[in-house]
Amino acid sequence: MSEGQVILVGAGPGDPGLITVRGREVLAQADLVLHDRLGTAELLPVCRSGAELVDAGKAPGQVAMTQDQINAALVEGARAGRAVVRLKGGDPFVFGRGGEEAEALAAAGVDFEVVPGITSALAAPAYAGIPVTHRGLAAAFTVVTGREDRDKEAHQTDWSALARAPGTLVILMGMSRIGAIRDALLAGGRPATQPAACVQHGTTSGQRSVRATLGDLPERVAAAGLAAPGVIVVGDVAGLDPAMGWFERRPLLGRSVVVTRARAQASALSERLRGLGADVVELPVIRIEPRAGRRIDTACDHIADYDLLVLTSVNGVDCLFDRLAERGRDARAVRADTTVVAIGPATAERLAERGVRADVVPKRFLAEGILAELAGTPLSGRRVLVARAREARPELVEGLVARGARVDEVALYDTRVEDPGPERLRSALGADYLTFTASSTVRRLIELVGDGAPSRLSGARVVSIGPVTSAAARDAGLAVHAEADRHDIPGLVDALVADAAATG
Repeated sequence: MSEGQVILVGAGPGDPGLITVRGREVLAQADLVLHDRLGTAELLPVCRSGAELVDAGKAPGQVAMTQDQINAALVEGARAGRAVVRLKGGDPFVFGRGGEEAEALAAAGVDFEVVPGITSALAAPAYAGIPVTHRGLAAAFTVVTGREDRDKEAHQTDWSALARAPGTLVILMGMSRIGAIRDALLAGGRPATQPAACVQHGTTSGQRSVRATLGDLPERVAAAGLAAPGVIVVGDVAGLDPAMGWFERRPLLGRSVVVTRARAQASALSERLRGLGADVVELPVIRIEPRAGRRIDTACDHIADYDLLVLTSVNGVDCLFDRLAERGRDARAVRADTTVVAIGPATAERLAERGVRADVVPKRFLAEGILAELAGTPLSGRRVLVARAREARPELVEGLVARGARVDEVALYDTRVEDPGPERLRSALGADYLTFTASSTVRRLIELVGDGAPSRLSGARVVSIGPVTSAAARDAGLAVHAEADRHDIPGLVDALVADAAATG
């Protein structure tokens, strides 16, 4: 992305996974991001830490910036030599006023680019299992805004013509006028018995949909309590088998889940949860800070002297091999006959990515599991390197020493308190679930919440990755509602899904 350039980026309809690769790329490079109210919040963490984020959103009766102010800010930012992104919900050129912004940029002689996005006109019906075209039912579709501008009489929508148009009719921004739209379409000749549907908050964890006939759609929508933002679909395709509504069958749909992992690690868990329909609140309460020093350098320089190499986390693998690389070494520095122990499959996978195969992966992903797995391995007099976090539990090293091993314990990194900001912390306090992947995340969250933390967090169900983390939660005054059988991310997700199913 060039300095002094504006890129109009379509964020998609709400699911953060639906932004394009190009859109995510330029968002991560921007100096200044002007973002909409809807469909952009979950993408803001993609922005680099030094980027200026400006709310340019509009809501009924509330406008953060007028369109003229937005246009001026885009031009000003580019002329100041900044890389500017205008992040817009859906597609910039589908009822997004992106055309007006492009006109303003062109008139000002500012270099700009447009990155299309997925419009809710297509995505919301798709997530509800309604194809806007279907052989034998609809060979065309029409997209129209339901928002009338009373000051521009000449531009009023011709509902009679739309009623006669073949195929599927998709109406955006029409929820507040759904009764009047129904009446206009019926007056224009659309049959009252034609299938119709409404999809609220399409592609997000708040998605809900109603299927009806055009004649009774407004009443069915009102009875279900659906409101804006929503997409209205009128046409025979809305009468297809409701079982095609795949997204609303996701087991965590409508559940808000807090992920307390470090920012760099949160994505894997967050993506799994979003894929199951959850509304994910990323609340990174810790950050991983690699350590440096003579003890680590000595271990790296003499790593071939060890008979056993024990790594207890993905972070440990990364810190150790990054430091080896900084000293001009790689996986070949590890002796071929060294027994390599990884505390779980994720750690073993990261080791494999670094070119080292784990010889031992215990069934229990705990210090006690490692000791049990090594029960038949002679350790007396053997040199062992345990490379892990500074705050790690002492049981592993104590157990190895008790069996006669000569253990060097090296603290590769610290876990530091991360301040996620008051807005995300408020979101966490109102969530359905809190997930904890390490005892450090429990302690840091309690510190951040402050006085009365257990009672302030009591409205959320707690899911823990394993017994050590569960013990830390209980020590902090939290009830633990579910604990993973497998002490890894898939196990944590399975435990959460099972709990959600059991509690309805």
